[in-house]
Amino acid sequence: MSVHLHSLVVDVSSRKLRYFVAVAEELHFSRAANRLYVTQQALSKQIRELEGDIGVRLLRRTTRSVELTPAGEALLTAARQSLAALDVGVEAARAADRGESGTVKLGFVIGAALELTSLIVAEFGRRHPGIRLDMREYGFADPSAGLADGSSDVALVRLPISAPDIESEPLFVEPLVAALPSGHRWAGRTSIPVAEMAGEPLVVGRTEDAAWRGQWTLDAHRGGDAARVVTLTSSHTEEMEVVAAGRACAVTVAGAARYTPHAGVRYVPLDGACGSTLAVAWRRGHLAAAVEWFLQVTREVGAAETAVVSSIERPFPSTHNQPL
Repeated sequence: MSVHLHSLVVDVSSRKLRYFVAVAEELHFSRAANRLYVTQQALSKQIRELEGDIGVRLLRRTTRSVELTPAGEALLTAARQSLAALDVGVEAARAADRGESGTVKLGFVIGAALELTSLIVAEFGRRHPGIRLDMREYGFADPSAGLADGSSDVALVRLPISAPDIESEPLFVEPLVAALPSGHRWAGRTSIPVAEMAGEPLVVGRTEDAAWRGQWTLDAHRGGDAARVVTLTSSHTEEMEVVAAGRACAVTVAGAARYTPHAGVRYVPLDGACGSTLAVAWRRGHLAAAVEWFLQVTREVGAAETAVVSSIERPFPSTHNQPL
């Protein structure tokens, strides 16, 4: 026995289904017509055509009432599900056309944008729920946080960086501090002149970016003299372990006292040192719509959260030199 497949397939328009759902929920043609902004006659015609398309009676109509038949009850559930799925698909298509879908790869160096990070990420998610933010931390080997090799679309970085074709906008400037072994002769000071610190043995990040490395060896403050670099490390936590072991000192940002406290390390402000600029950066010529939206959110959050930025730029209370 053969089966004609076309007899099993019914092509029902979404408009007819929406009209049917409205009548089924209102159980009143006049109210449903008002809800749909159509005439009652047009609505009745669509329902009759739908019943003809399907080949079953969906509603029992009298002069006083409208009721769903068992077939109508069954169709109502399926119609709601189908229309909901269609609406989701249509919105997804529109979002994709606007660039409001997909993934933005956000690279960042240790600490990212400090207390601003969660505010930026939350606001971006609120404004662009269809875009997934894929976050990845990069170590000292790549100060561009993935921009140099294209593994990031946008990044939170510490300037300066030497990688070509990267553009950036500063968010804030954070003071530099000396990370000292707890038994260091300066551990009890309230501050250290940068000229004194320039002569100390240092541990710095292992990287080929000379400009970035020069920030952490205080090259701008040593009059051309070479830094006394004792060892190189791959991460900030490794760097602090070297300091805690008493092998060297390090130059880092003030936020380290909050984010990476260590019993064997004292963080002391550096007087006269150029601060560390935290910036949002992107690859020149690769400014996709979603990246522009992320930049806009970052700018606006930074401008709005002046109290947070102020605390970052002046992070130490009077008890900063106490053991952590």
